[in-house]
Amino acid sequence: MTVYSSVLDLIGNTPMVDVSALSPHPGTRILVKLEGQNPAGSVKDRIAKAMVEEAEADGTLVPGRTIIEPSSGNTGIALAMIARLRGYPIKVVLPENVSVERRQMLEVFGAEIISSPGAEGSNGAVRLARRLADENPDWAFLYQYANEANPRVHYATTGPEILRDVPDITHFVAGLGTSGTLMGVGTYLREQRPEVQVLAVEPPSGEVVQGLRSLDDGYIPPVFEKWGGNELLDGKRIVRPRESLECTRRLADECGIFAGISSGAALAGALKVAERLGEDEQATIVFVASDAGWKYLSTGAWTADLDEAVANAEAIVYF
Repeated sequence: MTVYSSVLDLIGNTPMVDVSALSPHPGTRILVKLEGQNPAGSVKDRIAKAMVEEAEADGTLVPGRTIIEPSSGNTGIALAMIARLRGYPIKVVLPENVSVERRQMLEVFGAEIISSPGAEGSNGAVRLARRLADENPDWAFLYQYANEANPRVHYATTGPEILRDVPDITHFVAGLGTSGTLMGVGTYLREQRPEVQVLAVEPPSGEVVQGLRSLDDGYIPPVFEKWGGNELLDGKRIVRPRESLECTRRLADECGIFAGISSGAALAGALKVAERLGEDEQATIVFVASDAGWKYLSTGAWTADLDEAVANAEAIVYF
């Protein structure tokens, strides 16, 4: 067995699992890439490592300099882990209504938590972090929503891993959050295999699906615009909160995969893609499970009455 010099060497090369048992058609394979297997538990490990390494290389980060970052959880956790290992103080701006699991994990890695108004969601955290960064120019503001390291690391690692493991991929489906995964992986796949369709999953405007955002709500991540999101995407699949939880439960019940709520949304989107294909059409759909399920336990996502779990997920930020 390989011995790694650091836990950071475990980031990436996450497993791909066949979940075609969920497919509506026998000719349509569905596979999921399990990003919850990264050491801090999510796809955001990739971008956190890339952002820190690039900031160190260009002199933005020097020993002892404080990092500030807005996050509703996963990016903050990944950055806090890396900051602890690299010796950087870190402040994470979080909506005040994030789940207890998120706060506890940040505390494990020694992050200072700055609360933003819960009613303003992740957009409010972004606004507060930007203001604090402007007021404290000696802090390093990595800003995942606009940082080119975000899509670049997916272009350099996640995309090639997917094509290596699934050379017959026909459709790539991922949730729309910062859009880094979609832009980076989608751009790579389109260059290598122009026939592959790239599809986003987003909630209806005004509805909350953990980890995803609707562009119709007014905030378009700079990464999406810089990487030509409108031209890259072949379409979107709209997924509502209840569908996301139903599919999160299906992943656990029928596949033994304990993944987060945004993973259920991505599965729901993949199923919508599959349903539009002909019964005899051969296709291979890959979707991304962004994180594991442990940070969502307090929603009752797997154990509570479904209506209660939906209400919980809408009231508390878990991603």
